[in-house]
Amino acid sequence: MKKRFVTFLLLLASASAFALEPFIVSDIRVDGLQKIAPGTVFNYLPVKVGDQIDDEIAKESVRALFKTGFFRDVRLEQEGTVLVVKVAERPSIASIEYVGNREIKDDDIKAAVAQIGLVEGRVFDRKVLDQVISELKKQYFVLGKYGAKITDTVTPLERNRVAIKLEFNEGETAKIKQINIVGNKEFDEDDLTDEFKLSPTAVFSFFTRKDRYSRQQLQADLESLRSFYQDQGYLDFRIESTQVTISPDKQDIFVTINISEGEQYTVTDFSVEGKMIIPEDDLVPLVSISPGGIYSRRDVAASEKAISDALANEGYAFAQVNAVPDVDQESRTVSFSIFIDPGRRVYVRRINIAGNNITRDEVIRREMRQLEGGWYSAQKVQRSRVRLERLGFFDNITIETPAVPGSPDQVDVNIEVVERQTGSLLFGVGWSDADGLLFQAAITQKNLFGTGKELDLSFDNSSVTDVLRLSYLNPYHTINGVSRGFTIFRRTVDASRANTASYLTETTGAGINYRFPFSEFNSLGAGLNAERVDLETTDETPPGIREFIDENPSNDLLTLLGFGSHDTRDSVLFPTRGNIHRLNYEVTVPGSDLEFFKLSYRGVRYWPISKTFTYKIGGELGYGDGYGDTNTLPFFKNFFAGGATSVRGYKARSLGPKDLGESPEPIGGDRRVLFNTELLFPLPGSTGKDKRFSLFVDGGQVYGPGQDIDLGEMRFSAGVAFNWYSPVGPLSLSIAEPLNDKPGDDIERIQFTLGRFFN
Repeated sequence: MKKRFVTFLLLLASASAFALEPFIVSDIRVDGLQKIAPGTVFNYLPVKVGDQIDDEIAKESVRALFKTGFFRDVRLEQEGTVLVVKVAERPSIASIEYVGNREIKDDDIKAAVAQIGLVEGRVFDRKVLDQVISELKKQYFVLGKYGAKITDTVTPLERNRVAIKLEFNEGETAKIKQINIVGNKEFDEDDLTDEFKLSPTAVFSFFTRKDRYSRQQLQADLESLRSFYQDQGYLDFRIESTQVTISPDKQDIFVTINISEGEQYTVTDFSVEGKMIIPEDDLVPLVSISPGGIYSRRDVAASEKAISDALANEGYAFAQVNAVPDVDQESRTVSFSIFIDPGRRVYVRRINIAGNNITRDEVIRREMRQLEGGWYSAQKVQRSRVRLERLGFFDNITIETPAVPGSPDQVDVNIEVVERQTGSLLFGVGWSDADGLLFQAAITQKNLFGTGKELDLSFDNSSVTDVLRLSYLNPYHTINGVSRGFTIFRRTVDASRANTASYLTETTGAGINYRFPFSEFNSLGAGLNAERVDLETTDETPPGIREFIDENPSNDLLTLLGFGSHDTRDSVLFPTRGNIHRLNYEVTVPGSDLEFFKLSYRGVRYWPISKTFTYKIGGELGYGDGYGDTNTLPFFKNFFAGGATSVRGYKARSLGPKDLGESPEPIGGDRRVLFNTELLFPLPGSTGKDKRFSLFVDGGQVYGPGQDIDLGEMRFSAGVAFNWYSPVGPLSLSIAEPLNDKPGDDIERIQFTLGRFFN
C-alpha cells in the first residue's frame, strides 16, 4: 500500500509539509499510547471519521494535540484512507522529593505546587517545573532570603515515568541595615520608625527577628506610618515612593521611604444624621471627634465603631455608620457628617453548637446570654464567649453570626468549640518553694460526664503537709445558677519543715458551700465547715505556741465561710481586661472551742494597653482576731507573706514576726498587706493562650499583735515570671531581685511551683 508521511512541529504552527491531497477519512488509528486512553486523543482531535482532511486541517490537528501537554511528539500518517496518529507521550511524575527546606514546610510547598500543576501522577512538563521553581524563589524573596537557590534533578524511571528532586539551599536571611525616611519635617525619624515593626539589626534582633525583611510587613509598616500622620491631623500625607536595595552579597537591605507630610487639619464641627434608633443625645457622647481639635483618623474610626456597637447591642447587627468629611483645603479644616443607616432589626433564629463531643449542649447553652428568638446583641454574644471561656472546658471557642439566607432580619449564632482534657488520673511529682517536693495522686474530673459538675479525689504529700480530700461541686444546683458543693478532708501539717515556728496539726472535717449569683458580675458565697483540729508540740516549739497548745490540744470548730465577689475579668486563667474585688470571711460559730474570725479583701484590675501587652495592678488586705474566750487569732490561722504566691524573691512564709525561741522562725501575724503590679505579655512567637510572661513588682508584709501597720516595713521585689497552663496543671517560674531587703531576711531569687499561679 502506498504510504504518505506528514510531520508537524508545534514550535511552528505553520510548519512546512509536502502537499497533501485531500481525502475522506474512513478510519482513525492511534499508535504510541501507553497510559493515555485513545478516547482522550479522539476528544481533542478536530477530525472525525467521514471528515475530509487536507494540509490545513492536519496542521490544526497536530497543534491541538500538542496543546494538551500530554505529548512530546505528534505525527500524522496516511495509509490509504486511514488516518494514523503517532504520538510519543510525555513521562508521568512518579514522585516529588524536597530536600533542605526549613523555612517553607513540605505541606506548604505541596499545596503551592499543586495549584500550578506539579503533582504526582500527572504528565511531566518542564515548563511547569520551571514555573514552580520561579514561584518558590519568590516565596523565599518574601522571607528575605535573596540568596536562596533551588536545584532540580529529573531522573527517568521505567514505564515512562520520572522522579523529581528539588534541593534547597536557603542561604541566610537578609537583614535590614538601615531605614531612611526622607521628607519629614514635623517629626523626627526615630519617632516615625518607632511605628514600624521592621527595624535595623539591634542587640535583641536575634530574639525579636524584627530585622528580617518582609515585603508584606513593610507594606503594613507603611500603613502604620500613614495612620500615624493622619492621626496627627495630616490629612494630605502621601508616601511618594519606596526603594528597597540589597547589598551585592545579598545580606544587607536598605529601605528608603520618601514622604510628603502636607498640612495639618483641625476639626470644626460634626453632626449626626440619619434614622435615630438611639436618641441623638445618647449617640453624641460616643463620638470621639473633638471640634476645635486636631483631625485624627483613629478618632473617626472609633466614633463609627462605637455607634455601630451601640446599634448592634439594640439588635441592628448590619447597621451602616459612615463619617463623611467636608474638607476645606484653604482653611485646612474639616467637618464631619455621621450618617446612620440602622437597617433592619435582627433577631437570632437558632444557636448551633459544634465540636462538643463530651460537653452536653445544655452546659454550653446555660452560659449563653444571647438567646434564641431574642433580638441580636453583640454585647450579649461577647459576654457569652467570656462565660464559655471561664468554664475551662475548651481550648478554643469560635462564634460566628451569619445572616440567614433569604431572611434579612435573622442571623444564626454558630458556636464551635475545641474541647480540652478535663479529666485526669494523676500520679506525679511536683515542687513548690513553700512545701518542697510534692507527691500527688488524684482522680479529677472538672466536667463529669459532660455535665459541668466537678469531682475531685486527691492525695497530696509533701515534707510539710499530707492532704486527703474528696470534693464535689454542682455549679447549677438550681436552674438560675446557684451552685452547691461538698467537701470531706483530712490534713496534717508539720510546720517545722515549712520555714516557720515548729508545731504539728491534724485537721479532719467536712463542709458544704453555696454560691449565689445576684447579677452577671456579682455573687455571694456561704458555707459551713465542721472540723476537729488536734495540736501537738515538738522539741523546738517556741514558748508562746507551746502554752497555747497545752491549753487547747484538741478543738472542735464549726466555721462559717463565705465571700462577696465582683468579677468582670474576661478569663480566669489569663485575664487581659476587667477587675475582681473579693471579700472573704471565716468565722467560728460562738460556742466553738476556739472563737475567732478572719477577713481578707483582694482587688485586681487589668488594662489592655495593646494587642500584646496587659497591665495589672492589685493588692490584698487581711485581718484576723479572736473573740469571746479566745484573746487572739490562733497561731495556726495566721497570715504569712513571702514566696511564689505573694512576694517573690523572698523565701516562702519568711516575712513578718518571728517567734521567741532559741532559733527564731517566722510565726506569721494577724494582719497582712500585699501589693502587686505587672506587665503581662504572651510568649513571643506563640499563638496559643496557655503561656504568658510578666515583668513584675511585688510588695508585702505581715504584722503581729501589738505591732502598728508600718508601710515602711514592707518588702519589695522586681523580676520576670513565666506562667504556663501545662497538661499537668498550672506551672509558674519566677526570677526576682529583692529591692529593699534587710539583714535577717531570707532571700530566694528563683522560685518554681506546679499547681498554682501567682494571683
